[in-house]
Amino acid sequence: MGSNALESCYNNNIRPLLDAVDQLRHLKVTQEGIQLPTIVVVGDQSSGKSSVLESLAGISLPRGQGICTRVPLIMRLQGDSDITEPSLHLEYGNKTVPTSEDDIAAAINNATVEIAGAGKGISDKPITLVVKKKSVPDLTLVDLPGITRVPVEGQPADIYEQISKTIMEYIAPKESIILNVLSATVDFPTCESIRMSRQVDQLGERTLAVVTKSDKAPEGLLEKVTKDDVHIGLGYVCVRNRIGDETYAQARIEEEQLFKSHPLLSQIDKSMTGIPVLAERLTQIQASIIAKCLPDIIKKIDDKLNQSMSELNSLPQNLSSVADALKALIRIIKLVRESLANLLVRGEFDEFPDDNSLHGTARIAEMLHKYRAELPEKCPTKEKQFLMEEVGVLQEAKGIRLPNFLPRSAFLTILKNKIDTISHIPRELVNTVWAYVEKIAIQMMLRHCENYPQLKSASQRAIHGLIERMRDHSCKFVKDMIGMELVSDYTANPDYMNTWVELMKEEEQFRNAIEHHVLPTKITLKAFGDVDVGHLRSHDDVAEQAFDIRMRLTAYWKIVVLRLVDGVALHILHSIKCLVEDELEVELINELLGSNKTGIEKMMEESPATATKRERLKKSVELLKESKDVVASISGSYY
Repeated sequence: MGSNALESCYNNNIRPLLDAVDQLRHLKVTQEGIQLPTIVVVGDQSSGKSSVLESLAGISLPRGQGICTRVPLIMRLQGDSDITEPSLHLEYGNKTVPTSEDDIAAAINNATVEIAGAGKGISDKPITLVVKKKSVPDLTLVDLPGITRVPVEGQPADIYEQISKTIMEYIAPKESIILNVLSATVDFPTCESIRMSRQVDQLGERTLAVVTKSDKAPEGLLEKVTKDDVHIGLGYVCVRNRIGDETYAQARIEEEQLFKSHPLLSQIDKSMTGIPVLAERLTQIQASIIAKCLPDIIKKIDDKLNQSMSELNSLPQNLSSVADALKALIRIIKLVRESLANLLVRGEFDEFPDDNSLHGTARIAEMLHKYRAELPEKCPTKEKQFLMEEVGVLQEAKGIRLPNFLPRSAFLTILKNKIDTISHIPRELVNTVWAYVEKIAIQMMLRHCENYPQLKSASQRAIHGLIERMRDHSCKFVKDMIGMELVSDYTANPDYMNTWVELMKEEEQFRNAIEHHVLPTKITLKAFGDVDVGHLRSHDDVAEQAFDIRMRLTAYWKIVVLRLVDGVALHILHSIKCLVEDELEVELINELLGSNKTGIEKMMEESPATATKRERLKKSVELLKESKDVVASISGSYY
């Protein structure tokens, strides 16, 4: 092919930087989210992208109708003055395929078919072409598919969207230099590649333009590249690519002559014309951006390495023995107990300061407060007329006895009716509290056995079963409490007698209103407000007894409510304490160990998710350590 006309401005001080970045790219450090300085070649279809790359590398790339570049092509050009024969090879997937200058186009086509299929579709999986030869610039460039809006036969309908997505992924990072290839034959502002690059680089600070086909449209080209309507911050370089059977050496001679002698093109400043100028500019820009980005790359590699190592170390150790598994299980149960003791017994929320739903003692206190508010402070009644409920029961309880004896059966009958109306309230409290405790217990268990998902099902089953038994026990306790209230009317609380005596002081006012028909039938009682007693004059035989029963019920009701509040509350708090400190540990051990130690065996089987994560993190750490070694070899000089 002859010697390549490109004389690179290769600088031996820059080569270590280029080699380091190429090694990082080969290690695929970008998979760890670390962006590398990259020159990305973009252009509309048929803008001459491939011709520019051919001129830089001195090799022939695939040609044809439609999209020639169907996958990202990373070109690593390495100038070597001592090499006798050019060395070329492709890297893609896990393959390294040697090739030659004569066969390179076919090799790229074969690799493209393997990656993107035999049709005309595209893929975002790259091919790397390594070219080592004399007289090429030390450059790494990424050639992307040409932008086309209208799919041709064999292409997917969304070909434009696919290409745009791939291009934007490469040019968006701030570390990317955009080499925008523009044809001199088109109006620059209408180019789709310009529109895309301006989306990510509005001021053009990292965009360099290459104008191809300068010989085809010399008129007005000088004005285009000097006026710069499209904001190309890094400037323009106008080139003439190889035509027909020209060698690359001949093409450079023709290019030099064109910009030297053409009446219009010769007016363009020589610092803006020719492939050699382009190679020099790209080499300088590449070295500059690498040196600028290197400190940040080193920091990101360190940060990512520390993060990956921390995640790896936080994974549960591989349990190789029953003893290790048993030790891990006991530790999990201990942590669950401690968390639940903090949340449900001691009221310490250091673990979850911002999640109020987990502040157990406060939430249970709210439930008890609501429970107390739902229990009626005054003895409930649905009667429309004062004391008629008591009158009705007394009339049914009449017997052969002295008239001033109060029938105890009447009092107990009314009391039972009152208690029946509220018996559902403590049962609802019990269900609400234990549902909440179950939620918290399961949440804590799942949290502390997160690294052992194989335990989750069994531990949830154990907690659910235990809570069911605790709930049943509490329901029985409530049932017994209600039953005790119904079995007899008893209290040693002196408040009962004091309250009843105080209420009975108004008995004379009540009796007078009933007996003396000339007196008003409406009276005011402290415990009931204004009441009408006129209807009781026809029941004067039992009215006084009805009044006495009502006052006894009123005084006694406060005692009943207090016992239901205090008794249920203390039972719940004591049961939760027993659950946390004793019952839960026993239940979990029985469920997870059992007679055949199935829980221990499951713990020794690492879950697929954890195994996959461990393997991924190991590879990440290995890759990042290699990357750190790469940059360490040059960081002393450039960082």
